[in-house]
Amino acid sequence: MTPQLRFVLPNIPESLQGLIDLALDMRWSWSHASDELWERLAPELWETTHNPWHILQTTSQTELQKAAADPDFLKLLEFHVMSRGATLAAPTWFEQVYPEAAGATCEPRSGAATDGRLPTPAEALGPIAYFCMEFGLSEALPIYSGGLGILAGDFLKAASDLGVPLIGVGLLWQQGYFRQTLNSAGEQIEFFPYNDPGQLPITPLRDAEGEWVTVTLQFPRREVHLRAWQVRAGRVRLYLLDSNDLINSPADRGITSELYGGGPEIRLQQEMVLGIGGWRLLRQLGLQPDICHLNEGHAALAVLERARSYMKDYGQPFDVALTATRAGNLFTTHTPVAAGFDRFPPGLVAEYLGEYAEELGIGLGRLLTLGRCPAEAWCALEGAGETGGSDDATTGGGGNEPFNMAYLAIRGSGAVNGVSRLHGEVSRGLFQCLFPRWPRQEVPIGHVTNGVHVPSWDSKEADALWTNICGKGRWLGGLTGLSDAIRQVKDEDLWAFRNVSRQKLVAVAREHLTRQGPVAGSLESLAHDPSCVCDPGVLTLGFARRFATYKRANLLLHDPARLERLLCGDDAKIQLVLAGKAHPADAAGKAMIKQWAGFIEHCMVRPHVIFLVDYDMGVAEDLVHGVDVWLNTPRRPWEASGTSGMKILVNGGLNLSELDGWWAEAYHSEVGWAIGDGLEHGSDPGWDAAEAEHLYHLLENEIIPEFYDRDERGIPRRWIARVRESMARLTPQFSTNRMMQDYLDRYYLPSAAAYRRRTLPPGLGGAGLPSPGAGASPPGPGVSPPAPAADIEAWRTQLDQHWNEIAFLDYSIQTDTGPEGGTYTVRVELALGNIPPGAVLVELYADPLDEGVPERHALMTDTAIFGRGAATAPGSYSFQAVLPATRPAGDYTPRVIPRHASASVPLEAGHILWYR
Repeated sequence: MTPQLRFVLPNIPESLQGLIDLALDMRWSWSHASDELWERLAPELWETTHNPWHILQTTSQTELQKAAADPDFLKLLEFHVMSRGATLAAPTWFEQVYPEAAGATCEPRSGAATDGRLPTPAEALGPIAYFCMEFGLSEALPIYSGGLGILAGDFLKAASDLGVPLIGVGLLWQQGYFRQTLNSAGEQIEFFPYNDPGQLPITPLRDAEGEWVTVTLQFPRREVHLRAWQVRAGRVRLYLLDSNDLINSPADRGITSELYGGGPEIRLQQEMVLGIGGWRLLRQLGLQPDICHLNEGHAALAVLERARSYMKDYGQPFDVALTATRAGNLFTTHTPVAAGFDRFPPGLVAEYLGEYAEELGIGLGRLLTLGRCPAEAWCALEGAGETGGSDDATTGGGGNEPFNMAYLAIRGSGAVNGVSRLHGEVSRGLFQCLFPRWPRQEVPIGHVTNGVHVPSWDSKEADALWTNICGKGRWLGGLTGLSDAIRQVKDEDLWAFRNVSRQKLVAVAREHLTRQGPVAGSLESLAHDPSCVCDPGVLTLGFARRFATYKRANLLLHDPARLERLLCGDDAKIQLVLAGKAHPADAAGKAMIKQWAGFIEHCMVRPHVIFLVDYDMGVAEDLVHGVDVWLNTPRRPWEASGTSGMKILVNGGLNLSELDGWWAEAYHSEVGWAIGDGLEHGSDPGWDAAEAEHLYHLLENEIIPEFYDRDERGIPRRWIARVRESMARLTPQFSTNRMMQDYLDRYYLPSAAAYRRRTLPPGLGGAGLPSPGAGASPPGPGVSPPAPAADIEAWRTQLDQHWNEIAFLDYSIQTDTGPEGGTYTVRVELALGNIPPGAVLVELYADPLDEGVPERHALMTDTAIFGRGAATAPGSYSFQAVLPATRPAGDYTPRVIPRHASASVPLEAGHILWYR
């Protein structure tokens, strides 16, 4: 498969052909070395669009001929073309740190069959397929809405820089997320401009015969055809599907029209395109990833399509296929509240996925159970009044229970993680219904705290500062030594750097304000003089994010008179720069924007507060480069992670944030300020008032005094010490470099190994032979499945059929006192029925002390004495253990759980039996 151009370009002179490769590699969105080319070629277009591909599409022949005749320009172009090639060919961090895992290719194979696989070394980590509904690489490719997409974009950039073999899979949105303006009353108005593919830095994906690669999905009563596009981002490829093909009906052409728009039906259609269509595209390109990373539940259907592909390759039933492929699936949840999960009515699922379920050989009822709570958990929720619907044993918990994509993703994945330490804890509570009777601490959800791609978010000034101290390649590998190096920066240099950054932000904000038109906070009452707005020497606070009620964007407005005194009083010493959008259907979020607009309209306030309309990545960059303090005020624990506050770290900004998301683990008194007590208070208005008071107190008594506490040289030494420590301690820790290594060590490499063990066909177990995910051709229908997957599925089936035969017959715990201290001798008599003792683990369990982990002690049995002792009935066994008597005997409870050397418990087998 090869990418080819979508539209005919102007007749670019031969000597300028290198511009095409540079323009179509979105590495320019974070490596700004070649910016000077585009600035020279089309300065106004570059300033407005920051889109090299658009510049090539629109620059006149006259200007191109001038550039082709300019020896200085040609010399500069040659330098950047060669520099790009050398950078992409250079050894990478991944190759050096994980040499045994490096060597796989992510390039599609020309003319590959749908079941083709690429040859790679046996131990190489195969491609990681990273599925996400949105990707935020640059404002020049507006197919993102906010934090989820920008994180996904940062993930691709980090993979490129570090050499991790990753492929992005997403959708090409015809309109993307909406664009925003405010009317003179401060009301948000939404616009949905069309994303002209010819003006975006993307190319169609064509096969060896030049045909556009397409994927077909079966929808009710028709087929939907999806076109495939490619985005280059350094070493990484992002594949995008869109339905805007003339062969489709007008309604189906609109499936990929609006990001997060429409009702449940169009959302389900979009998720079918992403999950099912996305996996089929990878197969069509001849790619067989070891890891399928679902970045949020929107892509959950990929686990079904991956299993279906395995069924086709090996001629095996769905249960074996899901067991075989599950180990290679990773689900990352970003949602901190149950209402945030995508849920669909059973009737809608039946309409769109009923035939698909029959193709999988499981039927609609079984499919629905994959996206529902177990029956007993559903009944408990129903009894608590949290939901409704009658119980239906054939379709899971309840006949009316919606189909939850997050539940499907969990049941189809070998590992699950949240995006901060706190969010991992919250997620274990949210998904506990999937693991009835398991302690919350043992719900199998870990965490990898998010990070940001630092080169995308540092200013030119920050880049120069860090380069001078840490070197140019500091974000292309490990993080050793960065913190110590940045601590050597002098106070004078840091203060000068921060002053320049703030001055640039004020200048950009003033310019932005002049273009906003007659909206709230306009310049009309200030004689259209932008120099009256903000002061480059004043402490500048920034707040920019989606305006949703839980983010409490109006917390600072709790006492408007008090805020006005801080902004406009005789000793006023702060100013605010705000930005953000409310979802078009979020009336409460829009009301908060209007509330701020009304406050800004006050003639005394207007020069000291700016609202920058149409918040996007470009506006975000300007803000994070220059603000002194980043304000974040969500209700704990509703901010899963948050990354906006991470983006200011490299630029010397400080955080003033609720102890939620990433800040709950990053905060220390030496690096910023925290709001709240670290506990949960829901939406209690009284607590909102208390936190607003705390916010004002911090500003008045700590933040403002510290900023203006200057020595005889005019330098705020305490402030700069805090800036330095924040930069040194937090910037590396909350970067995508650390995040990527966490994913590799905790999930990608272990999961790839587990996946290969399950999918290694019989006879390919020798050292040095390729695994099926890394190059072996599938044996075809009728061949026996990989033994490990079949064995695990047989074990699961046996547990399902006979678990209710297990019963406790007797339990005793005796205290023994000896010279080394007391011990407990524990004995459990157990009836296992038709379940062999090797299929279960008998444990003594105690709840964790303080914030530790649960205490677990395995009880052992001797096959030579099976059936002896008090338990003499067939299938009865005695289990024993001796443990230190370090806590009361009453703290311990025996239990029985599944055991299998190759399975993940309780993720793949949630059975559990407690003594009484």
